[in-house]
Amino acid sequence: MNQAFWTALGQYMSPVLSAEGEKVNWINYKTGEKNIRFAMQADQQHAKIGIELSHKDAAQQNEYFEKFIQLKKRLEEATGEHWQWQTPAPDHFGKTISMIYTTLQNVSVFNRDDWPLIISFFKTRIIALDKFWSENKFAFER
Repeated sequence: MNQAFWTALGQYMSPVLSAEGEKVNWINYKTGEKNIRFAMQADQQHAKIGIELSHKDAAQQNEYFEKFIQLKKRLEEATGEHWQWQTPAPDHFGKTISMIYTTLQNVSVFNRDDWPLIISFFKTRIIALDKFWSENKFAFER
């Protein structure tokens, strides 16, 4: 059921072009910056989308997190909402990550009746993240 959901979401998003007018794999969105990715997760209790920073060097991860903090107002303008800001902490694999995210509670990827709500939640936010990234990625180039 989980795999069927992600396949359905991928097919639904397939015709949507990026902010730069290009075809993009929305499920495995590539930012072009190593250790910065847009992550979507869904389980039996909630859906979550966010920006994940996974730099191995803690100082570098903090530096990039600070850059995002400087762009917080732009991110909130692009998404139309406030997001949660998680400083470095271990993820469920034990890898230290920082994350900027938002969640949709009380939905289950295992309940097909919730799929339209989850898909809508992901679609609007991944498109907003793409627009934000298109306009601000230069701040992360070295």
